[in-house]
Amino acid sequence: MANNKMLIGFFVASESIFFVMLILAYVNFHGTVTDGPTAANSLDPLRTGIFSLFLLASSFSMWLAGRSLVSKNHFMMKIWILVTIILGVLFIYGQASEWMGLIGQNITISRNVFGTTFFTLTGFHGFHVCVGLLMLTILLGLAMFGDFKGPKSDGVECISIYWHFVDGVWIVVYSVIYLWAFF
Repeated sequence: MANNKMLIGFFVASESIFFVMLILAYVNFHGTVTDGPTAANSLDPLRTGIFSLFLLASSFSMWLAGRSLVSKNHFMMKIWILVTIILGVLFIYGQASEWMGLIGQNITISRNVFGTTFFTLTGFHGFHVCVGLLMLTILLGLAMFGDFKGPKSDGVECISIYWHFVDGVWIVVYSVIYLWAFF
């Protein structure tokens, strides 16, 4: 295993532990909110689910970017990286608009335990998505200048691993926050 891939593996493992702790905190406090805003009375899982599809589709487009690199189709690699960025930005837009709507209803990080755990968990995930978008933008810039000749690139593979991790974390976060609230 290349050093870069090993390092991203360690990084993803440490971030996994971090997210597990945040999710466990949310789960622990889920039943303690008795009045005020909760996931069940404040969130719209269908709307967020639609924006979640953008993030999940971005994993597929990132995979296609990697496949394009392997086949030395540099033009399509750039297109698929750009598509991944656009889909990631659409997801962040959805999250930001949800946050603004909640804040407009006076549901904030300091309102109650739901607000604290919800904004902390989704905020840290959103931060990770933004970091991934920054890395993808740098990757696209490097690709535009011809830095990736294929068929392999540790940079493309490492950023792809990170991006798939961020998408995988969202599946768990969405399931715990948005779906579990209605069971």
